[in-house]
Amino acid sequence: MTHYLDFEKPLAEIEGKAEELRALARQNEGMDVEKEARGLDKKAHDILRDLYKNLDPWRKAQVARHPGRPHCRDYIAELFTEWTPLAGDRAFAEDDAVMGGLARLDGRPVVVIGHEKGHDTATRIARNFGMARPEGYRKAVRLMSLASRFRLPVVTLVDTPGAYPGKGAEERGQSEAIARATQKCLQIGVPLVSVVIGEGGSGGAVAFATADRVAMLEHSIYSVISPEGCASILWKDAERTRDAAQALRLTAQDLLKLKVIDRIIDEPLGGAHRDPRAAMRAVGSAVGDALAELEAEKPGALVRKRREKFLRMGETALPA
Repeated sequence: MTHYLDFEKPLAEIEGKAEELRALARQNEGMDVEKEARGLDKKAHDILRDLYKNLDPWRKAQVARHPGRPHCRDYIAELFTEWTPLAGDRAFAEDDAVMGGLARLDGRPVVVIGHEKGHDTATRIARNFGMARPEGYRKAVRLMSLASRFRLPVVTLVDTPGAYPGKGAEERGQSEAIARATQKCLQIGVPLVSVVIGEGGSGGAVAFATADRVAMLEHSIYSVISPEGCASILWKDAERTRDAAQALRLTAQDLLKLKVIDRIIDEPLGGAHRDPRAAMRAVGSAVGDALAELEAEKPGALVRKRREKFLRMGETALPA
C-alpha cells in the first residue's frame, strides 16, 4: 500500500480512483475502464510533477523521512556484491543502527558503513531508528582503520535523525565516540565518499560524512538539529517546525550553495520511494564517479585536501 504524505492528499485521491476502476474491471469481465484509468494516471502524474516542482524545506524533510524510502540495507543489496558484514566495536557491543563491512562496487573492493533505520516496526526498534550509540561509532572507527591499513576506499551512507541521546549512550562516552569517528575520517589516507540518502542529523551524521566528496539525494536533508528540536528550543513551540526547517537551510540545494556538500543526486519524480531502484542506481553511479576521480590521489594529498576542505567551510571574505 502506498504511503501518502500530508501534502500528497490530492494525489492520493486521483490514484485511488484509478486503482478502484481497475479493481472493478478485474471483478467484472468485459468491463473496459482502461481509457478512463489512463486519463486519471495522466492527471495524477501532472499533480505529482506540480507538487514536487518547488518543495519547501519542511516538505523535503517529510520526503526524506518517508517510510518507503530505500535505506542502507537496500543500497547494499542493490549496488554492492560480495557483501561481508563486520560486527562489534571490540570494546562493548554490536550496534544494529550501524551497518558496516567489506564489499565490491562495480568490482572495486570497498569498505561500506551506513546508518540503518529499519523497514517495519520490529526492525525499526531493533535498529534504534538509525540512531547510533557509542559502540556504533567505535565500530565505524575500527572499520575505517581497517580500510586504511589495506588501502580500501570507504563509502558511507548517512541516514540518521542524530546520535542516540539516551542515558546509557552518554555514560559510555557518546560525544567522545562521535569526535573520534570524525577525527578518523580526517586521518585515513584512502578515498572517502559519503552520501546523505535520507536524514543527516547533527554530529551523528558528521561522524560519517567528513569526506573527500559529500553528495546528497535531491530530497534528503542535512542539518545541525531536527526542525522539531530547533522549534522547541528557539520558540518553545512545536508548531513552528516549518519556520525552523526554513531557517536551518537543511536542503541539498541550500547546502550546495553554501559549499557544505559537493553534489546533488537527482531523484525520480515523486522522491526515491516512488522508484527505489532508479534512486539507488543514481547513487551508485555518483559514488563510482567520485571514487574514480579520487583513486589517483596519494594518501598524504587526500588527507591534506580533506582537512583543508572542512577548515574552509564558513569562511567569509574580509574587507581589504
